[in-house]
Amino acid sequence: MLQLEGVSAGYGAVGVLQDVTLHVAPGEVACLMGRNGAGKTTLLRTIMGQTDLTGGSITLDGTPLHGLPPHEVPRHGIGHVPQGRRLWGEMTVAENLTLGLMARGQGKDALDRVLSLFPRLAERMHQTARTLSGGEQQMLAVGRALCLSPRVLMLDEPTEGLQPSMIALIQDVIETLRTARVAILLVEQRVEAALSLADRILFLTRGSLAETHPAATLTRDAPAFRAHVGV
Repeated sequence: MLQLEGVSAGYGAVGVLQDVTLHVAPGEVACLMGRNGAGKTTLLRTIMGQTDLTGGSITLDGTPLHGLPPHEVPRHGIGHVPQGRRLWGEMTVAENLTLGLMARGQGKDALDRVLSLFPRLAERMHQTARTLSGGEQQMLAVGRALCLSPRVLMLDEPTEGLQPSMIALIQDVIETLRTARVAILLVEQRVEAALSLADRILFLTRGSLAETHPAATLTRDAPAFRAHVGV
């Protein structure tokens, strides 16, 4: 289980997160929602060791992650697909995936699993990442994270800007990972996607966890969406 207890963090003197406590269990999809600037991306970056932690703890199955340098966090099985993908554009698909494999010492079996989820990547292995379509780049970003064989996968708005067929593919992959008992922490702004994918929805407001609800108890017109997501 990924566990955050009383986490406060930010960037230098600028505090963003205040006393956030949450957990994500194996096989669970927990969805973070909130307005722009609520702290969703900062929370994922904090788990990855990319912000200044000023309070609290972050553990995975009891092993502390807080205090680790960012390059050490993936070695514990945390995969991260950042908003904007952050691919190495001049490198090929194969090279991007190989770097994912190297982060946690994975081999051909892990690569084969990724290519079975995204067969189109197998057709593009020698193509540079910058020449891929937007949907293909998102496949590559998710595939690179999955090359870790992660125990936890964090996705920051993975369906943003994608056409419906690509959104459906990403959703299918999330369901496959859920079945494989991967814990998933998802940032998503689309209410329909959150309701269809998530087990629990966590609402962030001004860096604090305001409400948490089982997704099955919410509808798209629920007051929590109007309070924390609507304009």
